[in-house]
Amino acid sequence: MAIEFIPPAKPIIGQEERDAVDRVLRSGMIAQGPEVAAFEQEFGAHFADGRETVAVNSGTSGQHLGLLAAGVGPGDEVIVPSFTFAATGNSVALTGATPVFVDIEPEYFTLDPEAVRAAITPRTKGIMPVHLYGHPFLVDQIEAIAREHGVAIYEDAAQAHGASWNGRQVGTMGDFAMFSLYPTKNMTSGEGGMVTCASETIARNVRLLRNQGMETQYANEVIGFNARMTDVHAAIGRVQLTKVDAWTAQRQRNAAALDAGLAGVAGVQTPKVHESAVHVYHQYTVRLDAGERDRIREALKQEHNVGSGVYYPIPNHRLPSLEKYAPGLDLPETERAAAEVLSLPVHPSLSDADLDRIIAAVTAVAGAGA
Repeated sequence: MAIEFIPPAKPIIGQEERDAVDRVLRSGMIAQGPEVAAFEQEFGAHFADGRETVAVNSGTSGQHLGLLAAGVGPGDEVIVPSFTFAATGNSVALTGATPVFVDIEPEYFTLDPEAVRAAITPRTKGIMPVHLYGHPFLVDQIEAIAREHGVAIYEDAAQAHGASWNGRQVGTMGDFAMFSLYPTKNMTSGEGGMVTCASETIARNVRLLRNQGMETQYANEVIGFNARMTDVHAAIGRVQLTKVDAWTAQRQRNAAALDAGLAGVAGVQTPKVHESAVHVYHQYTVRLDAGERDRIREALKQEHNVGSGVYYPIPNHRLPSLEKYAPGLDLPETERAAAEVLSLPVHPSLSDADLDRIIAAVTAVAGAGA
C-alpha cells in the first residue's frame, strides 16, 4: 500500500469555524459588520500590542492600502527585498512609487542592513522589510538606519503572526504592518489581511481606502477601493485567533525536531535563528548544496511522498512584471538563496511519525547525491 502523502502545508478548519460561519449566515449580516469590528479589536490586542487594526480582503490589499495611507506615491522610492513574494514589490509599484530592490543577508534571508543603507537616496520614503518565513528582519540595524536618514518603516508581516524581536511583537515596529490571512498562513480567515497602524491618521486612511473612500455611506471623501473583509471571513478568523498560539508552539516543536534530526546531514543547512528573535516557522526552510535542490525536491516527492516548496525560485527583480525597476541589478545573496532554498513541512498537523519520515527521507535523498 502506498504511503500517505505529507503535504508542505495544511490549513486546519474545524467544527468551531463551521459553526461560526453558520452563525453569520443565519444572522443575515454577511458583508463587513460586527464580526469584522470584533476581529479587528481582538487581532490588534493579540498581535500588535493593542494598535488600531483594520481588516481588508487580502494581505496584498493591506500592503497596498497601507502604503497609500502612509502617503507613498509617484516620485517616492521604497526599499524592498527581492527575495520574497511578488506582492511586496507589486504593492509599491501600484502606488506609483518605485520599488528599490536590495540584497538579503545570508543568515536569516532578510534585508541586508548595509545594502539598505547604500540604497537610500533623497527620494527614499521608506523601507519595507519582510519578516520572511516567520523570522523577524534585523530590527535594531534597520531601525537605526531609518532613524539616521529620517525614513519610515513599513512592515511586511504576512508570514510572521506572533514573531518577536527582543520581546517586541512584529507588527509594532513600523508606521504600519500587514499580516496575511491566506489559507496556508499560520492562521487564516479563508482569505484576508490585517493592517496594524501606528497612528489614527493612517488607520483612518486605510478604512477610507478599503471602502470606496467613505466612512459614512455615500459621503465619499477620497477615491478608494472595495477591499472590505466580510463577516463570514472575520468569523473564521476570530475562531482561528483562539487557536493560533497552540499551533505556533507546535510549529516550533516540529522545527526543533527537524533541527535535531537533520543536524549533520551533509549538504543540508537547517534554519538559523537570531538570538534576539522568536521564529514562528511559517516555513521551515533549509539550504541545500548548489545544484542539488531540484533533484532533492523531486526525489522527496517521487520516492518518499513528502511534499516541499520553493519560496522563492525567481527573485522579484528578475520577474517580467518588475524587472523594469532593476535593469542589470546584481543581488548575489538573493540569487544564491533562490537556487538553494527548500521549505519542508512544519505545519501543526504533522505527527511524530510524519516528522521521522521527513527526516529519514531528506537524509536518504541528500546522501544519494554524494
